[in-house]
Order: sequence, then C-alpha cells, then structure tokens
Amino acid sequence: MPTFVLILELATIAIVFAGLPLAYLWTRPGFSFFQKLNWVLVFMTFDLIVFGAFTRLTDSGLGCPDWPGCYGTSNPFHALGEIQQAESALPTGPVTVMKAWIEMIHRYLAMTVGALILIQVGLAFSKLRSLGKTPLFGSLGLLLLVCIQGAFGAWTVTLKLQPMIVTMHLMLALVLLACLTAYAQQTWEVGSKTLHTLRIRPLPAGLLLTAFSVLSIQIFLGAWVSTNYAVLACPDFPTCLGSIWPETNWGEGFSLWRQLGLNSQGEFISPVALQTIHWAHRLFAVVVLVVLGTLGWKALQLTTPVLSGLGRFAKLLLALLFLQVITGISNVVFQWPLLAALLHTAGSAALVFCLVRMSYWASWGPSIQKKMT
Repeated sequence: MPTFVLILELATIAIVFAGLPLAYLWTRPGFSFFQKLNWVLVFMTFDLIVFGAFTRLTDSGLGCPDWPGCYGTSNPFHALGEIQQAESALPTGPVTVMKAWIEMIHRYLAMTVGALILIQVGLAFSKLRSLGKTPLFGSLGLLLLVCIQGAFGAWTVTLKLQPMIVTMHLMLALVLLACLTAYAQQTWEVGSKTLHTLRIRPLPAGLLLTAFSVLSIQIFLGAWVSTNYAVLACPDFPTCLGSIWPETNWGEGFSLWRQLGLNSQGEFISPVALQTIHWAHRLFAVVVLVVLGTLGWKALQLTTPVLSGLGRFAKLLLALLFLQVITGISNVVFQWPLLAALLHTAGSAALVFCLVRMSYWASWGPSIQKKMT
C-alpha cells in the first residue's frame, strides 16, 4: 500500500474513533464543550496507558513489526496473509493475529488522543479573544508532547522493544497524563469574574515536590523491571531467593542503553542483574510508601469544608498506595498474573493523577480563589 494511502486510512480511523467521544460530549449538559473535552482527554490518556500496559504484558509490542501500519497496511485484516505466515513460521513468536490486533488497537487509541488534542488546539485558538493566549500555548505544548510520545512509540517497534525506549515511552505517557490533568483542572472559562480569596494553610510545597520526585523514580524503576522482564527474578516475598539481601550487579542491571535481553557488551544479561533490577524497585517502594503516606496523612489533617476536594484525593492517595502494595506482592506471589500487573500500572497512573489534583487544591500558593455565584 502506498504511504500516502496508508496515512490517509489511518487518519480516517483516528477521526472515526475521535468522533465517538465528541458525539457523546455534544449530548451532555453542564460545563462548556472545551472543558468537557479536556477531561475526556485525561480519561482517554489514562485508558491508553492501561491498554499500553496490556499490549506490553501480552507480548504484543511487535504484533505488527513495522510502523505506523501493520505490514504496510492500515489494519490486520489487510495483512492477514503476512501475519499468518509469520505465525506459522514461529507459533510462539511475537506475531500472531491476536497480537497484531492488540498492537494496532493501541495505535488507534494513541491516534485518537492525538486527534482530540488537535481539536483542543483548534478550540483554544477559536477562544483566543475571550481566554487569552495561555490556553492556546498550553494546548500547543500538549500537541508537541504527544508528537514526541508518538516518536517513542515508533522507536519502540523499530528498535525491537529496547528497554530504555519502552521505559521512556511509559514515562512520557505519564507526563502527558499529568500535563493534561493540570490543563483540564484550570478554570479557563468562568461564568463570573467575581472572585473571593480564601486563605488556607497549604500543604508544604517541598513535600509535594518530594512526592512527585520519588513517585517518578519508582515508576521508572517499575517500568525498568517490566521492560527487562525481571518481575520473577525474585520469585519469593519478602526475601529474594531466600535472601534478605540478594547478590547484586548494579552496573549490569542499570546499564541503560542496550538491547532487550542483553547487557552492554552484547551478551545475555545475567540473572544477578535481573535480581538487582527487581530488588531496586522493591526497596524504593518503602521510600514511596513513607513519603506519599506522609503526604496523604498531612492532607487529611488540613481538610476543611472549603478543601473537601483535598480530603477526597488524600483518601484516594492512601487507597492507591494500599492497592500498589497488594498488586505488587501479587505479581511475585502469584507469578505475574495479568490482572495484577494491569492494576499495578493503572495504580501508578492513578497516583500521578491524584498528586496533580492534590497540588491544585493546596500547594502552589497561599490561597484558593472560589468563584462566587
């Protein structure tokens, strides 16, 4: 299929997929269409992250070994012959009909998010007079970020699931989720310009910054575990192979630029290196529990009727921490079940969302402006 035709067909699919949530938004009363679209983008990006994890966990990342199409076509139906031929040659390999569909659905969802952000840019531009330049610049930044994320998605395929590329693909997806959430929670359009300033006791900005930092490190470590298939390198809990402190090789385990399954010298990566990767994630989880648990507890102490949202997200934060502990342990004890692994990734994304929402309620300033109706 010619490249132009392929791109045109993929663009048509993205428009059709994007039309579904847009049609739904038109039927919903309440906030402005622009604000509703912003929150739909947050929801869609969260779903995309979870489905991306499903793609990775089902070994479907190379279900279509080219990009952006599947064997040069826009969908696996058109590439059925090539897919079946590859599956017959290697039945347990990365290419099967099911894996091809999983991979392409992931790409369709990613294209849908990109199409919706383009619409967001258009709406922000149309409201330039009433809203000013800030929403437009913010939306253009989101468009740039989703384009970079798309490039990493392409490199994930062309570089054959190189661990660092796949890890950065996940990290950028979570950065996109955080930025979309921060954008959506802004009151770009208000019904009244009368504002009343309520003085509050904010959460310590240093604690919030520390929480974002340790969560980012832990997500990177978790992604590094997953992309190196090191989840079962320590098959017992709380010890690793019966040892409180297993043998480690930090240099080999955290040599970042290398091929999947190999070390920096091009040799097969050692079990000790995989143990090190797993053990680092497990150890740093203690730091995350302490920091985020402290943040959640302090937020609960500061909750007032005006800051009821802060209390809700503080409770959600503590619940998500509990979920992460349970699913993390389940991944080891039950030998990496798909459901537990998906919930673990979803919990990480939800923690990012939760921290951004908490920062909105009580962090970056000594006051909250409440619209008076």
